[in-house]
Amino acid sequence: MTPERREVDKVARLQRRLADLDARDEPAQWMQTLATEGLADLPMPGAGFTLQRWQALAAVAARDLSLVKLYEGHTDAIAILAELAHPTRADRSEVWGVWAAEAPGTRVVIEATPGAAAGRVRLIGTKCWCSGAGSVSHGLMTAWHADGRGPQLVAVPMRQPGVSVNTELWQAVGMAGSASVNVVLDAAEAQPVGEIGAYLHRPGFWQGGAGIAACWYGGAAFLAAALQAALTAAQAAAAHRPPASFREAALGRADVELRATAALLHEAARWIDAHPTHDAGEVALRVRLRAEGAAKAVLDTVGTALGAAPFCRDARFARMAADLPVFIRQSHGECDFAALGERVLAAAKIGDPWSL
Repeated sequence: MTPERREVDKVARLQRRLADLDARDEPAQWMQTLATEGLADLPMPGAGFTLQRWQALAAVAARDLSLVKLYEGHTDAIAILAELAHPTRADRSEVWGVWAAEAPGTRVVIEATPGAAAGRVRLIGTKCWCSGAGSVSHGLMTAWHADGRGPQLVAVPMRQPGVSVNTELWQAVGMAGSASVNVVLDAAEAQPVGEIGAYLHRPGFWQGGAGIAACWYGGAAFLAAALQAALTAAQAAAAHRPPASFREAALGRADVELRATAALLHEAARWIDAHPTHDAGEVALRVRLRAEGAAKAVLDTVGTALGAAPFCRDARFARMAADLPVFIRQSHGECDFAALGERVLAAAKIGDPWSL
């Protein structure tokens, strides 16, 4: 069996397992199951199988977006530890998160006098937007030295004195299961991962950022599949095939959005595998913005075509429709378009970026 065939088979096994998850369980329980069974062991970005990595993310997203938020964070943590050659390796009993958001007025500080074991530091402060912090075993978070140097990535065991989770601000309806809460650190012990600035400047930063587009794509694909299933059922129930209607037109629009996004995901994966040590910022911004646009368009066109019924009577559809608009707000909108424009402008000086 070729390496590529093995990765394709792993995605197929993941898809079968996702279909068997107990709907009564929470996303955190599903995540633990997938990790324990080795179904979160994905190929590293840029290692030749980036597309298969993203196919796994899209498959998990199509099952549940809160689940993929935890799954993507865990798989990203594993990739970061490998890329920065950190001696810690997550085993299958552990679930990790990655928390790098820097909220105004809050900062995690590495104490000037650590007072910790050799090779370790102590942290004080609050880290916001920590998805799954109440359920994961470890977190990778950015922290700052007392003299202002940073950010530096640190690995924090979550089940230790000095680590507490504050859920008071998390009032989300969409993405509720991702539980992106605040983590409060009071002289908690951590281990530095990489040098100062390594988290942002490594090639994997944008490679991982591009993978988020696969998550958004998976959620949109689920909604389009719901429309397709409804049309297929209606045709099967009809005595004769009815003429094409606005619902078929909606499916056509969704198909164009998804196929254009899939093509760009394939292109981006090939580029990353061919240039594993290069800056993938332009590629990542482009595919994220395309996936965001597709998600918005598919949600709108599918919702218009199907009406209120699935939002009110289909729990999984309703949850996906509530989760997706929140998840894509991880995009920075016009700021990302501007950042992409700057990169395109620079690239245009050395060639035509739109030659067919």
